[in-house]
Amino acid sequence: QVQLVESGGGLVQAGGSLGLSCAASGSIKSPNTMGWYRQGPGNQRELVAAITSGSSTTYADSVKGRFTISRDNAKNTVALQMSSLKPEDTAVYYCNLKYTLLIGKDLRRYDYWGQGTQVTVSS
Repeated sequence: QVQLVESGGGLVQAGGSLGLSCAASGSIKSPNTMGWYRQGPGNQRELVAAITSGSSTTYADSVKGRFTISRDNAKNTVALQMSSLKPEDTAVYYCNLKYTLLIGKDLRRYDYWGQGTQVTVSS
């Protein structure tokens, strides 16, 4: 099992900055992808940013140029630095870790989630 513990988040004014971090522990397999998703009121959970073990990154179009994701493979941590925040960035942000394993002839996907942390951007 894998446990993800998030920290950071809170209330910030529009245009401000905020950082999130997530520490993973347990039976972590590599390579893997760590990322951040968010779910705003009345919305589906959506990908914000993700980063692979090899540091390849993916960003949602809505956060490109404003958010930066990074990770420390040795410490199994991932961080999200958010700047130029907008009210529409308000959401619960979830840390995610995923990997796949070939077990015999079966390709199994593993997907783990943190408990979520609230980010509120006031206008």
